[in-house]
Amino acid sequence: MSSDLQNKFIFQQVFELLQNARQQVLRTVNSTMVYSYFEIGKIIVEDEQNGKDRAEYGKKLLKGLSEQLIQEFGKVFSVENLDRMRKFYKIYSN
Repeated sequence: MSSDLQNKFIFQQVFELLQNARQQVLRTVNSTMVYSYFEIGKIIVEDEQNGKDRAEYGKKLLKGLSEQLIQEFGKVFSVENLDRMRKFYKIYSN
C-alpha cells in the first residue's frame, strides 16, 4: 500500500472515530440538560406546593431565582424559561 493511500486510510479511521465521539458528546450533553431542566422544574413545583399564596409566591420565586441564575449561567434562565421547566416537570412527572 502506498504511503499516500495509507495516510488517507488512517485519516478516514481517525476522522470517523472523532465524528462518532462528537456525536456521543452531543447526545450526552442533550440528555444531561433535559434531565437538569426536569429537576429544576421539580424543585420549583415542590417549593410552590409549600407556599401559601401560590400564584403570587410563584411569580416572586421565578423572578428572584431567574435574576440569580442569569448572573451565574446566562439568559437561558429567564422567568419564561424557568416557567417552561416547571411546566415540563408537571407534564412529564407522571
